[in-house]
Amino acid sequence: MLRIPVLLLLLSSFSTHAEDVKICYNYDCAASSMVTFSESQLANAAGLFRGILNGAEEREAIAKAVGLLARYAGEQSPIWRDQAKDDDGGVDGRMNSADHSENTTAYLKILEGRGWLKLHRVQSRVVRGATKPHWAARILEIRTGQQYAVDSWWFDHGKPAAIFRLEDWFKGARPDG
Repeated sequence: MLRIPVLLLLLSSFSTHAEDVKICYNYDCAASSMVTFSESQLANAAGLFRGILNGAEEREAIAKAVGLLARYAGEQSPIWRDQAKDDDGGVDGRMNSADHSENTTAYLKILEGRGWLKLHRVQSRVVRGATKPHWAARILEIRTGQQYAVDSWWFDHGKPAAIFRLEDWFKGARPDG
């Protein structure tokens, strides 16, 4: 009788702690895929957050982690074909800013859920522009209350995201000035 609880305890110690996440693509989330980040992939992301001393360093780690998780997601979905901005020729896996902001928010929630974000909190997505909307993920620096747009749309697949102060992003900030 005592053997069953011991066996269950042993089996539970071998369970994986992977993270499943739904990502979307093909403009405005017309298609989606479930991807799984393995524990070793997540450990690589966690390593980016070691030794963080301030908000700027954590934002730099966030930018890199978004790119890293996107690369891993591209190994399991067609998003590896996505190119910077909307310069992807209509291929399966293309992403506009709406897709990027959804996926980036999902990646950020993993980082937050795992306790790696010590100085920031994930917020809802933001949009600028009425005629041609442009979306981004959003974070809040806890200590200062400053909000930031996390925008991965500007770069080819798997590159670190651009992070701007939210008020600058609303004024049209871009990584190339």
